[in-house]
Amino acid sequence: MSRSRRVSGSLPSKIEGRHLDRQAVVYVRQSTLQQVAHNKESTAVQYALVERACTLGWARPRVAVIDDDLGCSAASAAGRPGFQRMVAEVGLGHVGLILGFEVSRLARSCRDWYHLLEICALAGTLIGDNDGVYDPGLYNDRLLLGLKGTMSEAELHIMRARFEEGRWNKAERGDFGFPMPRGFIRRPSGEVVQDPDERARDSLHLVFEIFERRRSIHGVVRYFHAHGLQLPDRVRGGPAKGDLVWAPVTRNAVLKLLTSPAYAGAYAYGRQRPPPTDPSKRSRATSPGEWQILIKDRWPAYIDWDTFERNQRQLKANHSKHIGVARGGPSLLTGILVCGRCGSRMVTTYRNNGHSLRYECTRRMINRGEEHCQGFAGETLDVLIADLVLAALQPGAVDVALQLAEDVELERVREHRQWELRLEQARYETERAQRQYDEVEPENRLVARTLERRWEAALQAETQLTAEHARFLARQPARLTAADRAAIERLVADVPAIWRAATTTPAERKEIVRLMLDRVVATVEGETENMEVECHWAGGRRTRHRLRRAVRRMTQLAKHDELFSRTTALFATGLRPPAIARTLAAEGWLMPHGGLVTEKGVRSWLQRRGLLPDGRHRPTLVVEWAPDEFTVAELSVRLGVPEGTIYRWLYKGLVPARRAPAVSQNLWLVRLDDALAHDQQRRPRKPTKVKHVT
Repeated sequence: MSRSRRVSGSLPSKIEGRHLDRQAVVYVRQSTLQQVAHNKESTAVQYALVERACTLGWARPRVAVIDDDLGCSAASAAGRPGFQRMVAEVGLGHVGLILGFEVSRLARSCRDWYHLLEICALAGTLIGDNDGVYDPGLYNDRLLLGLKGTMSEAELHIMRARFEEGRWNKAERGDFGFPMPRGFIRRPSGEVVQDPDERARDSLHLVFEIFERRRSIHGVVRYFHAHGLQLPDRVRGGPAKGDLVWAPVTRNAVLKLLTSPAYAGAYAYGRQRPPPTDPSKRSRATSPGEWQILIKDRWPAYIDWDTFERNQRQLKANHSKHIGVARGGPSLLTGILVCGRCGSRMVTTYRNNGHSLRYECTRRMINRGEEHCQGFAGETLDVLIADLVLAALQPGAVDVALQLAEDVELERVREHRQWELRLEQARYETERAQRQYDEVEPENRLVARTLERRWEAALQAETQLTAEHARFLARQPARLTAADRAAIERLVADVPAIWRAATTTPAERKEIVRLMLDRVVATVEGETENMEVECHWAGGRRTRHRLRRAVRRMTQLAKHDELFSRTTALFATGLRPPAIARTLAAEGWLMPHGGLVTEKGVRSWLQRRGLLPDGRHRPTLVVEWAPDEFTVAELSVRLGVPEGTIYRWLYKGLVPARRAPAVSQNLWLVRLDDALAHDQQRRPRKPTKVKHVT
């Protein structure tokens, strides 16, 4: 029975004149571009619906074809401009009939399907497929169309589930294919092998070797750029598909090499999965234990699995919140210094344009708004750690010299190997260009000239590379000479000299410290100058050390009361500040910054305690001196703040003051309440205790 006879029984009661006055729309769609290219018969059948519309009574000019959605899936209306335009025309009342080969051509989503049915019912538009013509405004037709739409959506889910199950079955066997990473090729039989090009394989091996030594992606990129090396890859598509090309090294390329388990010989699938909150996005599983499929020893490996896992740990540690690699700052303990009070890692800060190093524990202050645990100047601690590391290295100087010579030898062998492979590749390109030129017919000058230019370019590239190799050999021989070995032994014999040499970078010093120490725990005793340092050495040994740090104020010294008492006692015997300073220095007393007691320091202590007048530098004969006004020297004693700090307040206008005439100069006068208010404002947690000087 023909298709026209199957539907002819329902035509008289549904197709009316008002429908024929409007357009008939033929909707044509294929799900993928591959179907458009290969399933041409299906596309032709859908275009043939134009003739059916004419058979149903529409004139040919009144039949419109909407084929904007060829290659678009019907799972959603988003991304289907043809479907959206058709719905808009229906809503405007311009369409009398929608023709589709089947319901699945129009929509495979119940949401879009019922939306279309509702608009067609309101606008009086009919819907036709290969089974008949339906009126969405009629109960029976609406019920049948709804059932067809539900089956169409269910069919989509069934197909997806079938494809998904087949994909996972292949992945579990390690046969599900995806583009091979650089350094691998897939044979026609499906077997995966390493790239047959020796230079390509050697370059990839070099990436992993350099990362093992430098432990950072940036270090690998810098090494390759410094030596003029590139990374290989195969062309993925086009006329040159499969050809080997060389490209400059980038951070992204090195990151892909280090994070891909394929280079460890493992087949991994399901490394990415949609997060529960947003299925449209993809998140990468961070550890192999979270991957859904992992088959080790599936492919030929460039590195073993233990090396791959070690590389992942190093990449994770290179983030700022972990220890990371050694950077360029002068601090020796960045990343390995731990606060002995709260157990958090201490941060490194630089002041005065990098000349002043401090270690601070700010975790509680940042996370909870509390006061920071402790902080101290870092130079003294770094000096202690440097001395401990040098003392530990001294007994193994001979072994270090031998290992260093061996490392330098291997480094040079590797570099010369790369040069040999590059020269061999250049010679091959030249010979290949020459063979192509020799095989061309002399009369075919159009091709001959092109091949001649290629040959000349290959010769020029080979000549340039040979000259660069000659300069490289003159600068760095293939083997270490006797003089080179002797120089290495002399350098290593004097480890402290190497440590302090200007050519030794801070990053290299940090690398040495991290090889020797796992971490350092520092604990300051209160706010005093005393602190305890615990060193956790590689291998498990621990050592404890006492250290005196620099502090800012005399009152921070653990024995400041005894120092003041001793200074007062010496002054009571009639000694002047120079003699007192010499006596205290001989007795071993130190200033807050760690130096020997000086005359200036003694004089300042005595003046603050009101035991020593300031002479001509402290004029006191002032005109119009109010009872609540005080000089800078008096405020320094009452507030316990250095005079320089008070002068800074005055010069910046932070505290109101006035200049009053004295004996030979003008004198600053400040109200005590104003000074107290500013001091409490800048130190709200620790209000200043005013000293009552009698």
